Amino acid sequence: MAAAAVQSISSLLQRATIEDHEEVLKSCNAALKKSKNDTQAQHVKVVALLNLDRYDDALRVIEEGGDALKKRAALEYAYALYKSGKLEEAVHVAAKSGAGRGAKHVEAQASYRTEDFVRTAALYEELARDTESLGNEENDLRINSWATDAQLQWKRQTDAVRHKRPTREDLESFETVYNAACGSLARGDLKEGAVLLNRSKELCKTTEDLSPEDKTAELLPITVQQLYVLIRQGKLDEAEELIKEISVNEIPELSTKKIAQNNIILAGRIHENPFLLYKAFHETPSSTDGDKLFDFQNKAMTANSYAAELLVQKYDGVVRSTSKAVSQHPSPSVSGDVNLLSVYNAAAHAREQVGQKGLKKVVPLLEKRPKDIGLVLTVVQLYVTVGNITAAIGTLENLLRRLDESISEDDQDARFNPGLLSVLIALYKREGRRVQIRAELAKAAAHWRQRPNAPATLLRAAGASLLHSSDPSDLSQAAVLFSSLREQNPSDRFALAGYAASHATLDPSKVEAEIEKLPSVQDLVSDVDIAALEQAGVPQSSLSVAAAAAAFAGARKRPASDKEGAAKKRVRKSRLPKDYDPNKAPDPERWLPLRDRSTYRPKGKKGKQRAAERTQGGIVNEKAEEAAQQQRSQTPSGGGGGASSKKKKKGKR
Repeated sequence: MAAAAVQSISSLLQRATIEDHEEVLKSCNAALKKSKNDTQAQHVKVVALLNLDRYDDALRVIEEGGDALKKRAALEYAYALYKSGKLEEAVHVAAKSGAGRGAKHVEAQASYRTEDFVRTAALYEELARDTESLGNEENDLRINSWATDAQLQWKRQTDAVRHKRPTREDLESFETVYNAACGSLARGDLKEGAVLLNRSKELCKTTEDLSPEDKTAELLPITVQQLYVLIRQGKLDEAEELIKEISVNEIPELSTKKIAQNNIILAGRIHENPFLLYKAFHETPSSTDGDKLFDFQNKAMTANSYAAELLVQKYDGVVRSTSKAVSQHPSPSVSGDVNLLSVYNAAAHAREQVGQKGLKKVVPLLEKRPKDIGLVLTVVQLYVTVGNITAAIGTLENLLRRLDESISEDDQDARFNPGLLSVLIALYKREGRRVQIRAELAKAAAHWRQRPNAPATLLRAAGASLLHSSDPSDLSQAAVLFSSLREQNPSDRFALAGYAASHATLDPSKVEAEIEKLPSVQDLVSDVDIAALEQAGVPQSSLSVAAAAAAFAGARKRPASDKEGAAKKRVRKSRLPKDYDPNKAPDPERWLPLRDRSTYRPKGKKGKQRAAERTQGGIVNEKAEEAAQQQRSQTPSGGGGGASSKKKKKGKR
């Protein structure tokens, strides 16, 4: 029976065409009825099902076929898993199949969807190096490599990026140009990205390799990306015109449709009504399996979803969902996703209130979540908006103090996180706390030097700050920091200059040879336009500006000297007294009341008595004081309304 089945399959393949997958499937089913365990017939059936896009059925046939069929059809098995959204299993099967270039292609595609872009880039580079087996795959590999590099840019894994700028060959295919444009957008170069997207669109319109229907399908994601660029550039009028070219209902992929709908909402005027915005945002369902959003896209969508719920005043729902999500992660967390959830949680508690009112709602949350970095930064921002920089610094210092007391390595890494420290240092600069800045950077540098992947930017900032100190220990620490930076990158001129500056006062002999490697002062200032600098003026700090303003104000005052030729103020005669004598010096006590002048002499017995009583240190008349006090105690109080103590009689007056 097995021989008959083999003969039936062979005869079928001889008369089958590449489009005849249904007939192949029918013949395989007929053959399998005669021999259920025929591995060859099962293999052919799996291939036919894959060509018919029936991936779940293909997986079911492979699972029923057992290990023998899985080994024989390893490539088909990995591809079926990939198309069914079982990406991790697809990567595992393809990596262990040993099925050659086909298996590497499947592994690369599955790794791309699992966002393991470093592995994906390595696989495509390995496939491109095998020039003997390259065949007609060169263009496809170039397109996929550029797509992988764009994703690496979005993930900030720039060390693994292979392509920096597109070559002439890259600019000949609209797919490669589109992926290069995505890489530019990921780097933040919107201008270059817009130019490349326009070129990609023109190449797609003029290509002869696509049918009109395929061109329409390829142009849609390019136009959606152009819409994103216009929104980022603030060109909303142009964005509204571009929206007319986008038909959301014609986009087959749910992920692309979701992004298109989101960008249309942001570019249009529908956001004027928050309830219409909320409804439009949720019209497109979220994609799943192999068509789901990438991580950086999903973050933006989650943030927009919470923002839409806050606009329609779903505060309690946002509080519950964000609180549940935050509780599932350890605290403190330096993850942007977790901290963004904390921000929306605080916004929901504040209920659209900012300033002091918002602080009253948000600050009490710190008692329950004292190590929540996202919440702490939100409180810091609120304090900054009301101008209370001291309270903002105190809030951040309280968090760092709690982290200092922890023995957990994760807490210590969070304590010296470069982003968190940059906020604290920025606040210190606002108040001119240079000593605290130097101390924080020194502690952070001491912490990260013990780690294998120390942030170079933080070490550079710490070394530069320590150079401004007069303490020899600080200079020694700066020398150590710049030495380690030089070991990491010997061509780093900043590290070389810092190394020379730190040793200049400690041991100049160590850096005599190194100084020659630094550029001369003449080379550094050769292209400086001195005349333009003098005309523009020298920027000054707030203290120097205040001092200059005070000096200028003092310079404008009229001098109080009687030099010859000094202009004298003219006084009209009507303002002078009748007995005015210009040759006689005026009385210096003329502005005092008469009784306060030194020349005042009271007349009469009572006048002399009152003058003696006003004299400091004079004799006190106790009887007069007692009589005056008794008289004051008998005087009735005026009350709140100033009413008289006597009651008025009723009736007519």
